[in-house]
Amino acid sequence: MQRYQECRLCPRDCGAHRAAGQTGFCGEAAACRVASVGAHFGEEPCFTGTHGSGTFFFSGCSSQCFFCQNHQISLGHQGRAVDDEQLHTHARELIHCGVHNLNFVTPDHFWPHIETLCRRLRAEGETLPFLFNSSGYQLPDMVPHYAELMDIFLPDFKFAEPDLAFACMRDRRYPEITLEALRRMVAAKGFLEPWDPDNGALARRGVLVRHLVLPGYVENSLAVLRLLREEFGPLLPLSVMSQFRPVELCLERQEIDRAVTPVEYERVCNEVTELGFRNVFIQPHFGDADFLPDFSLSDPFAGNRKHRP
Repeated sequence: MQRYQECRLCPRDCGAHRAAGQTGFCGEAAACRVASVGAHFGEEPCFTGTHGSGTFFFSGCSSQCFFCQNHQISLGHQGRAVDDEQLHTHARELIHCGVHNLNFVTPDHFWPHIETLCRRLRAEGETLPFLFNSSGYQLPDMVPHYAELMDIFLPDFKFAEPDLAFACMRDRRYPEITLEALRRMVAAKGFLEPWDPDNGALARRGVLVRHLVLPGYVENSLAVLRLLREEFGPLLPLSVMSQFRPVELCLERQEIDRAVTPVEYERVCNEVTELGFRNVFIQPHFGDADFLPDFSLSDPFAGNRKHRP
């Protein structure tokens, strides 16, 4: 609980005394809260395989992007408090179900709890990959601590344009912070391996970067790709996503309030090709609407029910 006092777990550096019940910028105090735990089939195939990714969706988020597809939990803070024993029980149940990894979604603001869980599981002899699934907006100095336990990093790289970052999540520093965090992730774990999507090989270790194309902001996507190519070269594994759907706050603000068009996504995919990226997941059918979650339900993802073995 000490690390929840004057909290410095994320780049917001808010200093909230979360252990005393104050909420940080993430919107959470020190009680670890989860919105959903289960075998999830909405990730890339190298993570979901045939039995799913054992996914913990945590309440709250340090990014607070207004367009978040998981807004019910990141902004609305739906979820329930769990203690260390309950977290461990959930993990054991997932492992018993045969999931291919344990996948921690927006984990940085609850890292002390997650670290405790992962150390316990490793001490018990579990070798399942642990996956750090995040916004990319991580405190770079924390990355080595994550890397002691995490096998796979799955960060977003949302914004190359500081002004767009500020408009969406109120921090112009997002590009520089995320780039430095990503450098450290790659230095610690390398690129995702194995890379064999044609044969359905499951990922065991490394980094895959996601980028969600935002409608009306293709230039931002092109800038993200150019930045990543310059920094990491053409072998950096990418997932370039077209699945954006406007949520209620987008419609209220009349900003980013439509889906991506085929022409927009094609421009981004053409840039991927022109830059020579070789290891890329693309999403030509604009995602599966059944994986747009409703966290008010016990099973938030209708798509999971179609894929369970």
